Amino acid sequence: MTTPALLRLRETFPDAHIALLTPDKLTDLWQNHPAVNEVISFAAGENIFSVAKKLRAGKFDLALALPNSPRSAMETWLAGIPQRIGYARPFRNFFLTQAVPPRTDAMTMRKRSVGEIKELAAATNQSRTGRTPVPLSSAHQIHEYLHLVATLGANPEPLAPQLTVTPDEIEAAKKKFGLSETTQPIFGLNPGAEYGPAKRWPIERFIAAAKQIQQRTNCVWVLTGGKNDAVLAAQIQSAIGNRQSALNLAGQTSLRELMVLLKICRVLLTNDSGPMHVAAALGTPVVAPFGSTSPELTGPGLPGDSRHRLLKSDAPCSPCFLRECPIDFRCMNGISVERVVEAVVEALKG
Repeated sequence: MTTPALLRLRETFPDAHIALLTPDKLTDLWQNHPAVNEVISFAAGENIFSVAKKLRAGKFDLALALPNSPRSAMETWLAGIPQRIGYARPFRNFFLTQAVPPRTDAMTMRKRSVGEIKELAAATNQSRTGRTPVPLSSAHQIHEYLHLVATLGANPEPLAPQLTVTPDEIEAAKKKFGLSETTQPIFGLNPGAEYGPAKRWPIERFIAAAKQIQQRTNCVWVLTGGKNDAVLAAQIQSAIGNRQSALNLAGQTSLRELMVLLKICRVLLTNDSGPMHVAAALGTPVVAPFGSTSPELTGPGLPGDSRHRLLKSDAPCSPCFLRECPIDFRCMNGISVERVVEAVVEALKG
């Protein structure tokens, strides 16, 4: 979701050297990205002084602290970067040369208390069919980053998030995973979500939807995810059928290979997750049920992009932003298999 801001930054400063600081595990996301000249990575658990030393070596003129943490601002200060810009937040303003006030139209992701959730749930005893939300024009997280680069004169108008893979990578991945000769349409299915179970549509519904979609389209499902999703993906593969119907690659790909697989999919059926955002940034239509989180704030792609289908129930306690549901999981249970199937079919037509 930072990529629109980075693209606007490149647009404004076409000759600048732009370096991106990112965790090691995400480095490959930025390969061949048009907005970035250099990627500086840090390991999990690496201390603040080590990171600052890496930044100091770059002799940078200006730093944008995109995260709102005190640490992100302090690292740029320790690195001796002359200009340091970020949002004004407690315990970090001292380290910034320009503390940018929060946007007046920003929306926050406030976690609901268990008591509040129970009170909201008790207010209705009806099961409702739900609706697809209309994203608010200024609510989405991409505007937070665009507003920061606008302080440097960049255009704050949103662009679609963008990641890139090459034709050679596509051919290599197809060959490696046995998809070169496939004549069936390739669909992606990503059933996991690292944040927690509150973001995961029930597995039995994924299976039912995948079976119906396969019968209607004769697709081959490519099951994606990390190593922690391998068992879940194996269950789904077993329930769907043979290898001609489902290929389980969860935990078997590098990040670049995952990106390529998401790129070649005609559509991705997924929970709200990292792969959801990556697929959208690669131009793949996404169908995603949302429960504990808000598509208005952190949906995939450009807000309002008609290629994507973002589904919500009418659960009054959603979004709660909790990792686990403290009641009956009505937000996800309120999204039917039939509704997801039709959303996938509509995304294909689009």
